[in-house]
Amino acid sequence: MKKIALIVLAAFIGGAVAIGGYKMFERSTSGMTLTEKQNVLFASNPSKISSTGAVDFVQAAAAVSPAVVHIRTTFKAEGSDGGSGSPMDMMEEFFGGRGGRRSRAPRAASGSGVILTPDGYIVTNNHVVDNADKIQVVLSDRRKVEAKVIGRDPNTDLALIKVDASDLPVVKMGNSDNVQVGEWVLAVGFPLDLQTTVTAGIVSAKSRAIGILNRDQQPTEEEYEEYQRTGKAPARTNSAIESYIQTDAAINPGNSGGALVNANGELIGINAAIASQTGTNEGYGFAIPVNLAKKILEDFKKYGSVKRGYVGVTFQELNADAAENLKISDVSGLYVNDVMPEGGGAAAGIKKGDIIKKVEGREVFASPDLQEKIGRMSPGDKVQLTISRDGKEQNVNVTLKGDESLNKAKTRVAAKTTGTTMSKLGASFAPASPAIKAKFGAKNGVVVTAVEPGKAFDNLDIPKGLLVTSINGKPVNSAKDVEAALPTSKNGKTTVAGIGPNGNYTFSFN
Repeated sequence: MKKIALIVLAAFIGGAVAIGGYKMFERSTSGMTLTEKQNVLFASNPSKISSTGAVDFVQAAAAVSPAVVHIRTTFKAEGSDGGSGSPMDMMEEFFGGRGGRRSRAPRAASGSGVILTPDGYIVTNNHVVDNADKIQVVLSDRRKVEAKVIGRDPNTDLALIKVDASDLPVVKMGNSDNVQVGEWVLAVGFPLDLQTTVTAGIVSAKSRAIGILNRDQQPTEEEYEEYQRTGKAPARTNSAIESYIQTDAAINPGNSGGALVNANGELIGINAAIASQTGTNEGYGFAIPVNLAKKILEDFKKYGSVKRGYVGVTFQELNADAAENLKISDVSGLYVNDVMPEGGGAAAGIKKGDIIKKVEGREVFASPDLQEKIGRMSPGDKVQLTISRDGKEQNVNVTLKGDESLNKAKTRVAAKTTGTTMSKLGASFAPASPAIKAKFGAKNGVVVTAVEPGKAFDNLDIPKGLLVTSINGKPVNSAKDVEAALPTSKNGKTTVAGIGPNGNYTFSFN
């Protein structure tokens, strides 16, 4: 009897120590970054998954699948006529659907997510949770829990959400810099509303830019006029960062936000898009490298938004054709089209016409080579660029500057092209192309190119991309027309009219 009592006592003490140890672990890691939490977790529980060279992903799939979750969202459809950025709209546009439908009934979409910490931090795509009124996460044990958004970033299509749970399974973050073309990978997610699905393929390319994150950018009035005058598309300031890992592992709608892992079961990318003309997999999927995601996610956790550093230049990729047009001999690198006066590049002495050849000693061939490296850095960080000027290479050390350097340049452009339009309407405009006017049977019009949060257009749910044909009954064809049509008195009524996929619309406000 005494022996049994000693065994029970020992078990009780052991259980208490285990529970106390877990609570101490939770407290001791509360101030850690996501990466530090993972390092502590996997230092205590090293991964035993190994690749022997044989094509066998059983261990990797078993380790990863429990930590890849199904994300279901519901959101309002009012005002979503193709420019709202809602998850379903993005899916419909990119995967070949009709898009642009307007409905007053709540709509739903779904995607995937990857658990990074036992206390419920989950990475997914921005387009999965954008505009969502409710985010529901279905865990591997079939529990349904509501999630809140910690941060999201359209420029990388990443989002960090949090569920109120503990002791969750996690996926170990790997090193996407070590990924090699030809390497076997697995895609794990919830495609087409199916349950957890694992597909295999290889990495077919790295540092891919496919133009999906900036595809809805409309030209400014000055850019459009320049295009009409010269016939050449002007260089654009683009804050989107695309440096995808390309894979032939089958990825379909619903895989968005899911895991791309190597044969060791380590997370190397967040699945984000496919190249398809049918809406389903045709052989190429694209994932955001985890090394880029790490910086963005830590910013979300710490600040709620991304603190991004900028070089402060616009550029174009060089090739033989571009070099011929520019009348230069270099056929590789990034040709600097413009330098922002308040940017880090200007302070470091970079000039228009310089060619960026290397970043931190690594050769630059395409924009993702530079953008991903800079995307991992913060304002105040220093980066060494090698530039070619007059045929001679030199190194320059650039101190990256934050959003304020970019916003100052944008403010000057906005003031020049739209006057007080932004302050009154909270929007900017560009002339509608002949194709857009023909599509809606309009003789005139401007396209809404940006909507400022908290201002009139935002409050009325007037989305970016909408065609505006008149302001206060006056036809508009440019930002200047919009400004001229606004009421002169501060309290005057403004009526905005236009055409959308479902016919005419009118908004009025004071």
